[in-house]
Amino acid sequence: MTPSVFLVILFLGDVSGASAFDHSLDVDWQVWKMKYEKSYTPGEDVMKRAVWEENVKRIKLHNMENSLGKNTFTMEINEFADMTDEEFKDMIIGFTLPVHNTGKSLWKRALDALPKFVDWRNEGYVTPVRKQGKCNSCWAFPVTGAIEGQIFKKTGKLIPLSVQNLVDCSKPQGNRGCLWGNMYNAFQYVLQNGGLEAEATYRYERKDGLCRYNPKYSAAKITGFVPLPESEDVLMDAVATKGPIATGIHVVPKSFRFYYGGVYHEPNCTSSVNHAVLVVGYGFEGNETDGDNYWLIKNSWGRRWGLGGYMKIAKDKNNHCAIASYAQYPTV
Repeated sequence: MTPSVFLVILFLGDVSGASAFDHSLDVDWQVWKMKYEKSYTPGEDVMKRAVWEENVKRIKLHNMENSLGKNTFTMEINEFADMTDEEFKDMIIGFTLPVHNTGKSLWKRALDALPKFVDWRNEGYVTPVRKQGKCNSCWAFPVTGAIEGQIFKKTGKLIPLSVQNLVDCSKPQGNRGCLWGNMYNAFQYVLQNGGLEAEATYRYERKDGLCRYNPKYSAAKITGFVPLPESEDVLMDAVATKGPIATGIHVVPKSFRFYYGGVYHEPNCTSSVNHAVLVVGYGFEGNETDGDNYWLIKNSWGRRWGLGGYMKIAKDKNNHCAIASYAQYPTV
């Protein structure tokens, strides 16, 4: 077969694939690619368009059902819309189940004595949302976030801490950088290392690198960390009285990655933790008696995901998505 004949056949194949598209979405496809700076080869464009259309249909159906009261949250066509569920899992989810020796059950306060709403962002405890990119470093972001909150509580100074320091240097404790890791090992590193650098001196690179920690640039130390018992009541008490809490959750790729607003409740969530987030508050939507209670979590997928990088996830729903199963916070 001559090269020219091969090109004609390849071209016709692309046209055939393109002819199956919903052409009412042609403009939306081009706008979406420009918005998220997506660029593909002609062959990739056909494959990615097919995946994108399937996700668009899924999202539109979900939102239609939301308008009918059949679910509690909305979804949007975000930057992950050209990825299959498996591609998304491979790229973004990298949390391994840690050792979780539960801490002392010191929480004896009645829950009705705690505030109805907590949002530590309003008190200065929380740094801006960051983006992990194509590095499975989700486990490192809530660790820095929890330490940042405790340092602020102690000193009044909010210092963004180095995720890259954890990615590069906590491998002796069992983490594997951009492949996977867990918060327990990361806290162990900070404790054993005697310090953690700031983002300003050890920038996030979205890839593995050699450990370059320099003690003279240490910006934070911890005296220990407390893994909490598996209880939403304990988690509520800890969030209300301690500050932002690092935890693991189960992410269902079909819905979590497209979250846009409302209280996330996913029937397919299990106790199989595969992602890490920072709990920065809690509250409820609607009225106090029959509203939707939620945990406010900070994610590491950038500000264009969810509620400016945050999510409201169902609270008091039988430990939904294992939100309280691997919670922990540092002492400073």
